[in-house]
Amino acid sequence: MQPSQHVQDIWYAGVSAVDGYRATLAAIQTIEQPDQIVAVGKAAGAMAHAAAERFGTVPCLVVTKDGHGHDLPTHIKVLEASHPVPDARSLTGGQALRETVQGMGTGSRLLLLVSGGASSLAEDLVPGKTLDDLATLNRQLLAEGLDIGAMNTQRRKLSRIKGGGLLSCFPGERATVLAISDVPGDDLGVIGSGIGALPDRPGFEAASTIIASNAHARDAAARAAGAAGFDILANEETMHDDYLTVASRIGQRLCTMPKGAMIFGGEPTVVLPDQPGRGGRNQALALALAREIAGQPGLTVIVGGTDGTDGPTNAAGAIVTGQTWTAGARNYLDRADSGSFLDTAGALLVTGPTGTNVMDLVIAIKD
Repeated sequence: MQPSQHVQDIWYAGVSAVDGYRATLAAIQTIEQPDQIVAVGKAAGAMAHAAAERFGTVPCLVVTKDGHGHDLPTHIKVLEASHPVPDARSLTGGQALRETVQGMGTGSRLLLLVSGGASSLAEDLVPGKTLDDLATLNRQLLAEGLDIGAMNTQRRKLSRIKGGGLLSCFPGERATVLAISDVPGDDLGVIGSGIGALPDRPGFEAASTIIASNAHARDAAARAAGAAGFDILANEETMHDDYLTVASRIGQRLCTMPKGAMIFGGEPTVVLPDQPGRGGRNQALALALAREIAGQPGLTVIVGGTDGTDGPTNAAGAIVTGQTWTAGARNYLDRADSGSFLDTAGALLVTGPTGTNVMDLVIAIKD
């Protein structure tokens, strides 16, 4: 088997282990039937599909990214919106979430399914704020290279449904929140800017569970790599830094690694120029890693967003080797146009929506 196929198989093993359908179906087997299901985020469609299989035609609202809400049972209402920069449909989705939750009965039970991406996909703005305010804030946050926690702190200031606001509207008896984590530390108050955060309210019963995370994906990838005969030399969530810093740190280790596999997770940041080119943080990191390992024999590295989309592109990331970096590549890296270079090099990783979202996953093998 070719090394590029090896790393893809290992990467897919990690992503499959945190599939929204599979993780949700396993988690809801002992949950009492709800009166309403609400799912929001990039994995909302997969999570809602599992809930429909378990609970039948219980009313269900899904708010998700364009192209992520297909092939669901007909009783499920699906609203799609833009990511990573919100659009008018994001406000429609956010208002629908609030009105659905707010309109439930006093003795009702709610199942809330949350995954990353909700920060952009669903919003209900505080009075006085507009869509232009929201879109401008999101573009600024994406360009400034802030980590997800800092970004979501700013987003919550404009929102009526983030930071516990959504469940504060719930008049019912009990809410169950199941979440797929795309943030460091798996903090429910940070995932989707805290759209599933639990309010502190007397007489309100609530339970929350993280059902899939980057750690789950990395561990599954490690098992797959081990089964393929690779010694596991690293399994770490250490990619929470500027992508060039991450590339330098990981690249040094890759250049001196013996035969085996290294697995890394996290979510690097990128500071964008005024007019960025094509790509996202995974493609930028992949090309930066290609520079670090240039000329090294036997190394193959896959860098991919576990949700299947890297920034505003249709690629999840890229696969690079010691031969990927060539003359002229630095100009693409400097212009935040890594995707164009990697496309020309035939290195892009294109998966389509994966049904999950647990940050990013890097697999490096030396064979």
